Amino acid sequence: MFQVVIQFPVKFYMNKKIILPLKYRPKNFDELIGQETMVISLKSALRKNKVHNAYILTGIRGIGKTTTARIIAKAINCNKHFEHGTLDNSETYCCCDEISSSSHIDVLEMDAASKTGVDDIRDLLESSKYHPSVAKYKVFIIDEAHMLSKQAFNALLKTLEEPPQHLKFILATTEIKKIPITILSRCHRFDLKRIGIDKMAKFLNKISELENIKIDSPTLQLISKSSEGSVRDALSILDQANIMNNSDQQIRSEDVRKMLGLADKEQILSLLEKIILGDDNSSIKILEDIFSYGSDPKLILESLLEQVYLISREQSIGNISSDVSISEQDITKIKELASMIDLTYTSILWHYLIKGFEDLKLFPDSYIAIQMLMIRLCKLKNMPDPQKIISDGSLENEIKIQNELKVKTQIKNVVQEKKETLTKKGNKIVNFISTINNFEDLIDIANKNKEVELKFDLERHVKIVNFRQGKIDISFNDKLSKNFIKNLTEKLKIWTGKRWIISFNKLEGHQTIFEKKTKKNSEDLDKLKQSNTYKKILDTFDDAIFINSNSEEEK
Repeated sequence: MFQVVIQFPVKFYMNKKIILPLKYRPKNFDELIGQETMVISLKSALRKNKVHNAYILTGIRGIGKTTTARIIAKAINCNKHFEHGTLDNSETYCCCDEISSSSHIDVLEMDAASKTGVDDIRDLLESSKYHPSVAKYKVFIIDEAHMLSKQAFNALLKTLEEPPQHLKFILATTEIKKIPITILSRCHRFDLKRIGIDKMAKFLNKISELENIKIDSPTLQLISKSSEGSVRDALSILDQANIMNNSDQQIRSEDVRKMLGLADKEQILSLLEKIILGDDNSSIKILEDIFSYGSDPKLILESLLEQVYLISREQSIGNISSDVSISEQDITKIKELASMIDLTYTSILWHYLIKGFEDLKLFPDSYIAIQMLMIRLCKLKNMPDPQKIISDGSLENEIKIQNELKVKTQIKNVVQEKKETLTKKGNKIVNFISTINNFEDLIDIANKNKEVELKFDLERHVKIVNFRQGKIDISFNDKLSKNFIKNLTEKLKIWTGKRWIISFNKLEGHQTIFEKKTKKNSEDLDKLKQSNTYKKILDTFDDAIFINSNSEEEK
């Protein structure tokens, strides 16, 4: 049997391309950027030999959670004063290279995104019983810890609180809220902060010099801003921009914008100006030009919101010239736009842009959704100033005009026409009947407005003692509805526009309307029985009986 051995030249390994996020991954505390508070705390714990049983690291993606976990694992296992950090290549760390490459036998990394079950945690805890082979401590690094199941967290609880002396836990997560409070209470928590734009740009500039990448400061600022505080994202964008730049020329901001699908800030400001001027045609045209870059609608809205914020800052605080992250040309344009509108309009513009994100989610074609949003924003120019409306009292007139237009444009039915005869007075529309002169008018209005219960109570259970404009004195029987007074008062307010007083009187009032009608019908029937017509009908129909149809009983 023959064995084939292939030997690659050394140059093959030396020329192998390593992406920037991996190549410049921090190897000690001094290389971590933007996490000074955490570094001070960890170094102090190492010097005093007070290392916690478990740590939990949280922060956005690409901020360095796993890297920090490996650095902590190195620090607690290194016997060459690792906590002080060093950049001397002659210094060799014990087992640190193996930990950095995730190949150390005593530092176990577990991806909780793929191993979420309780059985995986049980296997991990089973191996924790054994002492480390080489290192001082056995370290378990659980990445994406929030993905663990509830049962897995419960299995981890006891060991996490009282682990063996040779065991340390380090958990990393992007969603700290999903970690049970029982786990958090057993861990020493560190929140890794986003890296500021200026600090990120300074870091990228250093990497560019080391890699001989030709790039100017505004482009580095753009990359830093696009990374949203993530070091890994910033290095990835820089690496991608360098790969796309085939020539020896300097990497330009325009190239990065095209690569990321970002709109030029000048175009965003021009779009915002056309919106303020109410020029919808020009706004759509600029929007199409921005889309030609391949820009995402969400990124366009975010850019517009950023500029609206800067305008509001100029209007409220002033002096945005001190902000070094904004170019002089942009500052001039922002001040010009701020002078064209007031703070109220700026707030309304911000509100509509925020609501635009919901439109993008609801409608499948985001390009159409953002076009419609731009048209609506342009129409804000014709909207009256809310402060002016409130101050001059024209809000009520505006509502009346809108109600009048609404009545005119509606398809009128018979009921509406009857109501209009009651509510129109001259050229004005009023919402009430001017007067109710007597009790009979009140019952008639209740009948026309289809207030059946109120009409029934008024006719059968209410006796009028005194009736005058604005006040009614009544007596009543025990069958009156409980809500009668409240119902009558509200309806009178609506119908007359005035507040009426309804009072109970112990004096015996007049008969109810129903009693009056019943009495009158009985008298009419008695008169009928005395007439010749009644006698002729009885002579013709022996079994005929006359009754009062409006009465509850036969007469």
